[in-house]
Amino acid sequence: MKGMGMALTAALTLAGCVGTTGSAGVDAPSEEPPARECAAEPAQSMVGQQATAEVGQRILSLTGARQLRWAPPDSALTMDFRPDRVTVSYGRTMRIERIACG
Repeated sequence: MKGMGMALTAALTLAGCVGTTGSAGVDAPSEEPPARECAAEPAQSMVGQQATAEVGQRILSLTGARQLRWAPPDSALTMDFRPDRVTVSYGRTMRIERIACG
């Protein structure tokens, strides 16, 4: 009985990894819009500003990034590179210190 439960768990886990395919057995096209590249230079005037949601939206607009990542002081960040992401680092006083893409 115990072995059957483990086999069922394994089968369900693997089933979650199966991708969806179209009717012809070919992978379905992605519904995700194409990635936009981030350009940090236009947002550099925001360095020194207070880190707020409104400022974050303005940075997204200026950089053309699709994702905003806030980087609080003394925090660890993943090192994965995402060309559509802007990272905004701020200090203990909530003032923006750095704006970079990736």
